[in-house]
Amino acid sequence: MTTPALLPLSGRRLPPLNLGASAFPHHRATLRLSEKFILLLILSAFITLCFGAFFFLPDSSKHKRFDLGLEDVLIPHVDTSKGGKNLGGFLIHGQGHDEHRHREEEERLRNKIRADHEKALEEAKEKLKKSRDEIQAEIQTEKNKVVQELKKKDSKPLPPVPLPNLIGINSGEPADPDIREKRNKVKEMMKHAWDNYRQYGWGHNELKPIARKGHSTNIFGNSQLGATIVDALDTLYIMGLHDEFREGQEWIDKNLDFSVNSEVSVFEVNIRFIGGLLAAYYLSGQEVFKIKAVQLAGKLLPAFNTPTGIPWAMVNLKSGVGRNWGWASAGSSILAEFGTLHMEFVHLSYLTGDPVYYNKVMHIRKLLQKMDRPNGLYPNYLNPRTGRWGQHHTSVGGLGDSFYEYLLKAWLMSDKMDTEARKMYDDAIEAIEKHLIRKSNGGLTFIGEWKNGHLERKMGHLTCFAGGMFALGADGSRDDKAGHYLQLGAEIAHTCHESYDRTTLKLGPEAFKFDGGVEAVAVRQNEKYYILRPEVIETYWYMWRFTHDPKYRQWGWEATQAIDKYCRVSGGFSGVKDVYSSSPTYDDVQQSFFLAETLKYLYLLFSNDDLLPLDNWVFNTEAHPLPVLHLANTTLSGNPAYR
Repeated sequence: MTTPALLPLSGRRLPPLNLGASAFPHHRATLRLSEKFILLLILSAFITLCFGAFFFLPDSSKHKRFDLGLEDVLIPHVDTSKGGKNLGGFLIHGQGHDEHRHREEEERLRNKIRADHEKALEEAKEKLKKSRDEIQAEIQTEKNKVVQELKKKDSKPLPPVPLPNLIGINSGEPADPDIREKRNKVKEMMKHAWDNYRQYGWGHNELKPIARKGHSTNIFGNSQLGATIVDALDTLYIMGLHDEFREGQEWIDKNLDFSVNSEVSVFEVNIRFIGGLLAAYYLSGQEVFKIKAVQLAGKLLPAFNTPTGIPWAMVNLKSGVGRNWGWASAGSSILAEFGTLHMEFVHLSYLTGDPVYYNKVMHIRKLLQKMDRPNGLYPNYLNPRTGRWGQHHTSVGGLGDSFYEYLLKAWLMSDKMDTEARKMYDDAIEAIEKHLIRKSNGGLTFIGEWKNGHLERKMGHLTCFAGGMFALGADGSRDDKAGHYLQLGAEIAHTCHESYDRTTLKLGPEAFKFDGGVEAVAVRQNEKYYILRPEVIETYWYMWRFTHDPKYRQWGWEATQAIDKYCRVSGGFSGVKDVYSSSPTYDDVQQSFFLAETLKYLYLLFSNDDLLPLDNWVFNTEAHPLPVLHLANTTLSGNPAYR
């Protein structure tokens, strides 16, 4: 996930101007003109316009009339004396009839217009007899009708598609009472986070647990889209918190509206909203989630309207206008953003039968395959106008991370049929291992960042997801290197655990160095914070699933206790600004991904493997589980979008 680390700082926003009557107190009387008088003026102007238009109509006897219900039609004029060829243009059928008929029609039309005008005047008089409140109520009723009609139009039923074989969506109870107690503790933490969001931030994107009010960031635009609700749904479901799940479903059904004038991050909205809605649909079978996911996807499609088909980073949900982050390498799009759409878009095409989503992400893949890659590495920036790389900066952390993850998961999600994606993953991992992965003087394996021809010996918290990725991709790797990649995953997990263990709070910093005597420790003050991130715990869970080494559960329990001790406040959970301080200050944000990812991975770590088994489910980069599309038990092989 590439959340806040790669986002620009929000600019200061001016409060909205109040241009109502209270802003100009000396002009209140002027502004309160009688609505009845204004309405009468408008009606008078309308009637005058209609009468004027009528009396300036051209002489209808000289022209074809098609709007009066007459039978006159244009027919070719054929001069039979010239062998039947069309030489005379067109004549009007009935042209030789008596002019009397046309005058009668004109008189009938005048009478009809007079009657319509009289009816309009009567209706206007009736309106003017009503009170201001009655008129406003009627206007509101008409508005509501329009809104409902638009909703009906957007909510057209989707074609029925058989669900894949869904296994392990409500099991996983551990037999060991100690493990069960730890799992219940994680569930209690989830309930604490949700209940406080429900009380203090309901409908807002996130929660400020200390100020006890709603919170949002620029990735969600300026609208209240309920990001925490959508992000948390599948976690609530697998934990058996079904009352809370139904609360979220009801809010989504009644309030989640994407036709808002709001500029959002295409990447973040895809992984959190579309991923969250699709997962909720697959787990619960409730159609509303599928319908909302498809509605939102349609709002994101204009972002792909670029010269290359590489999408903009941001798009306005109402206007469809897109643009890129101002700080991103001369207007470039970001690898981890445009490269982290594949899973969700393939499922959208599968569920709708519309190949447009699949085609968009496959076009991105084809373009990347044609491009030269310096040292076999993918730079983090690509210009959507020119199709050229931006600055040659390569990272498996922020800006690059989930691109590599989605190559592997595209292969897994296709029931290992998408061998093209697997080859791209293997090629990329070989280049990463050759150029970016090193061992420190103290024996810690780390993944650095390639910047302008040299390796920066720094690793981000976001990069720690790669331990789990290497383990997940071990089976099926080239040259029988499964054992090698499982070991590499274990080494990354160990390094990231050290980054936690070497802090005062036993929580990991945002980034840590491997320079000289400093290893797995943050040096800069602005890299010492912990914002409830999931990547280290994610790797613990994958390593547990593939090895069942008890140390991963032990490390996960250490993190659980540290979060509960240092991040828990009465109003929810907050990030901390310095993990090396014994009395840290809070950042006062309960991130939506804390409920979507961190608590979900901890819950799964203390559950049996039959809860969301990895042979049947693939997790998107926001930890939303999507089913493997087995060709044998779905109609996918017959879906032209997927073929």
